[in-house]
Amino acid sequence: MTEQQGQPAEPEKKEKKSLSLNVVSNKQHKGFGAGTIDLSAVSCVIIDNGVAYIDDGAMHAKSKVERGIKFSPNKEDCPNGRKCWIVWTAVERGETGSYYAGATACEMWIDTEARRGWKILADHVNKLDAAIKRKYKLEELDAEEKAAYRKLLAEHNEEWWNNSPEELKEALA
Repeated sequence: MTEQQGQPAEPEKKEKKSLSLNVVSNKQHKGFGAGTIDLSAVSCVIIDNGVAYIDDGAMHAKSKVERGIKFSPNKEDCPNGRKCWIVWTAVERGETGSYYAGATACEMWIDTEARRGWKILADHVNKLDAAIKRKYKLEELDAEEKAAYRKLLAEHNEEWWNNSPEELKEALA
């Protein structure tokens, strides 16, 4: 009870901490949730009809090609689709400057007319994880798609491209 009002005191409410996935910015983060995934150095590149462009909406399945599309894990639900790719691209800073540190390609099929699509979410998550872990998995891209991606990387930031490991350049040769 509070002495002045003669009524019981209300207990203090403690703020409950969420255990959800935290997307941490570039701030130094210590304490609760430390060690969560930092996506601030990952961008999404879409390759569609031989053209590569950056579309960070893909991080939340809201890229230009994905908007308004109902996805299915069954490829036969999208018989008239066209092949598109999301390439998760990680950038890191090294001794000589920033460079493309990880890149993994995920296939999806889009039928814009029917508003249907196919992709395997688990594959997208695993490949995003691989890019974050600084791996290159681009072997599924054909020559035209590799050329479009290589061109985008070099034009977006020539210094980053020049600083990138030979492993990436060979994967896109």
